[in-house]
Amino acid sequence: MSQADVFPGPRSPVPGPGDSRDIVLAFSGGLDTSFCVPYLQEQGWRVHTVFADTGGVSTEERATIEARAAELGVASHVTIDGGPALWADFVKPFVWAGEGYQGQYPLLVSDRYLIVDASLARARELGTNAIAHGCTGMGNDQVRFDLAVKASGEYRIVAPIREIQKEHTQTRTYEQAYLEERGFAVRSKQKAYTINENLLGLTMSGGEIDAWEAPGEGARGWCARREQWPSEPMEATLRFEQGEAVALDGNELPGEKLLAKLNVMFAQYGVGRGLYTGDTTIGLKGRIVFEAPGLTALLTAHRALEEAVLSKLQNRFKPEVARKWVELVYEGFYHDPLKADLEAFLAASQQKVNGEVTLRTNGGRVDAIAVRSPHILNSKGATYAQSADWGVDEAEGFIKLFGMSSTLWAQVNR
Repeated sequence: MSQADVFPGPRSPVPGPGDSRDIVLAFSGGLDTSFCVPYLQEQGWRVHTVFADTGGVSTEERATIEARAAELGVASHVTIDGGPALWADFVKPFVWAGEGYQGQYPLLVSDRYLIVDASLARARELGTNAIAHGCTGMGNDQVRFDLAVKASGEYRIVAPIREIQKEHTQTRTYEQAYLEERGFAVRSKQKAYTINENLLGLTMSGGEIDAWEAPGEGARGWCARREQWPSEPMEATLRFEQGEAVALDGNELPGEKLLAKLNVMFAQYGVGRGLYTGDTTIGLKGRIVFEAPGLTALLTAHRALEEAVLSKLQNRFKPEVARKWVELVYEGFYHDPLKADLEAFLAASQQKVNGEVTLRTNGGRVDAIAVRSPHILNSKGATYAQSADWGVDEAEGFIKLFGMSSTLWAQVNR
């Protein structure tokens, strides 16, 4: 086997002899993916677009995306409802884990993996192994997209934005001119910020956020400002079965609809908004404003229930597993077998996480104020700091043995 076989060079974006000319493009209708369509067509590809709706667009915007694909002359376009898969494949295990990336960020970009899955499903329908995306060569999404594709089979990945970045430094200006020269209007969206939205929440970057300054008044998405919060507090009750939220205020709902409702309810109280700086996969520092009202409410309720029903050792150990699971998802290893192994542990830990949690917010934060479960680890004969069914001598003996090592060290080294 030659070195070229082990370390093949980058493949040309042009279909080769004997290759299928069909290629599936993950499509959002924005500048980057709109540029990709004529670029790929001029390379000889027959472009099929897929839009995976993961909850970040209105009905009107969804129709606009479909019309944009038709205007660009794609061979076919499909829109996929990604909400159910996003709940089942990401939200459930993420809530089980209960940890944000680096203790803060709730992985709001994890819909990318569901977008990949939708694109691969379409490629299988068409009988092609060619997949395209509009990720740049500077960000994390290219890592998530490429690794997810590579883990799913022998697919050919074409990344037009990375291709043009080899020759053009002002890529967005080049893309706009490229489209306009071919008679395609570019939507005027002069925004100070880059905004990403989906069912999980919203992120904003750019402008003063990237400059390490205080976010301006315009750096706000779903979450209401302080002066807009309702004057009366709000309460909501979530019911969990084996760690999965299945009902809100007594009404059973599919997970994706439950989360969407929580987003609306808690956004009006400004819950779930944060300013976060983290270490990106490619090594840069990333600074964003994020808003995740529904996920914040879910995580708060789930943690309160877990704290009551899991053993002390479970509650101590589980965050270690959770942090590793979160790192794998953040860095693109969504299909690594270790992730599945960790999820098996997380699922096993949820067998007794059943019950109801009542949340309350006065604005800005949410607290779990009541927990009801048949699995709460209550002692019938003892209540913390109030009463106990053991004697004083037993307590003193326990303290003596429990602290023996530290006490001996102090005695020997005085």
